[in-house]
Amino acid sequence: MPIIKNLEDLKRVREEAHENRKRETAAGQIELIVGLSTCGIAAGARDILKAILEDIQNNNRVRIVVRQTGCIGLCEKEPIVQVVVGDQPKVTYGKVTPEIARRILADHVAGGKVLQNHVINL
Repeated sequence: MPIIKNLEDLKRVREEAHENRKRETAAGQIELIVGLSTCGIAAGARDILKAILEDIQNNNRVRIVVRQTGCIGLCEKEPIVQVVVGDQPKVTYGKVTPEIARRILADHVAGGKVLQNHVINL
């Protein structure tokens, strides 16, 4: 862990982390981001996260990074899952259920087909 002594150190560490994430996604890394803010949890986001992790394990899916985030700013659309595949634009899904989460993994992540009827247009 780098030592942060001042604001410049913090900015440097943040920029390095950002660059590392860009390299991962450019290399074809798949990233699923689950909104686990208070409103997301109240809407069932923990069940979504559990369904995603179980599906990844049960179907031996590889190169998938699952991340958690706080408030995305769309409380009325919770639970929210964002998908980033390589350098493609981020896709944000709203009102996700465990079944929709499994379909996101099967259809979008594995099959390359975005589930248009569940996409939130930002």
